[in-house]
Amino acid sequence: MIGRLAGRIDYRSDDHVLIDVRGVGYLVYCSDRTLQALPRVGEHVALYTDLLVRDDLLQLFGFTTLQEKEWHRLLMSVQGVGAKASLAILGALGPDGVGRAIALGDWNSVKAAKGIGPKTAQRVGNELKDKAPQVMSMATPPAATAVSPGAASDTVIETGGTPVPQPISTPGAQAEALSALTNLGYAPGEAASAVAQASGEAPEADTSDLIRLALRLLAPSS
Repeated sequence: MIGRLAGRIDYRSDDHVLIDVRGVGYLVYCSDRTLQALPRVGEHVALYTDLLVRDDLLQLFGFTTLQEKEWHRLLMSVQGVGAKASLAILGALGPDGVGRAIALGDWNSVKAAKGIGPKTAQRVGNELKDKAPQVMSMATPPAATAVSPGAASDTVIETGGTPVPQPISTPGAQAEALSALTNLGYAPGEAASAVAQASGEAPEADTSDLIRLALRLLAPSS
């Protein structure tokens, strides 16, 4: 299992990139959102990857964070959601948006993704709602969508289990706020819904602001 790739982008298409890793080219499919975040042809990149194995096909899918990769894995576990549909959802909402939509039961947001009907969107919400808190709490650094040539040669391919790169950024505010609320005794699902709603109302809020907003939402009505 290829868990991470780092190399030079040799070619870009509307749904994939070709990454040269020490002379071997890997075709990696990505969501629209991820493709927009990647550097130009000729520059170096690192992506977490997931390998889809079928009888007549091997396909690599690339992600900028482990959270995005985990949502892809979970989305594909839902009946009627294949790799293309999963990338469409992630491209439309992003990993944080997927977490918010599922935690809040906002099936309309999921349905807004290209090719996703109302029944499929509802199945996504129903089947993944209990898993949203765990994925939202993942505080993993990005895979480094743009890296120097020297960095790319240090860690080229990681196989087997989930790769654990050196931290290059602080954990996300949503993850920290969710952890704080669960430490205060709130149920994971309850905390995830509050953090998702607070994040939607204040997208630029930092951790302390998210905690404060979420606590207001969780406060009993008088």
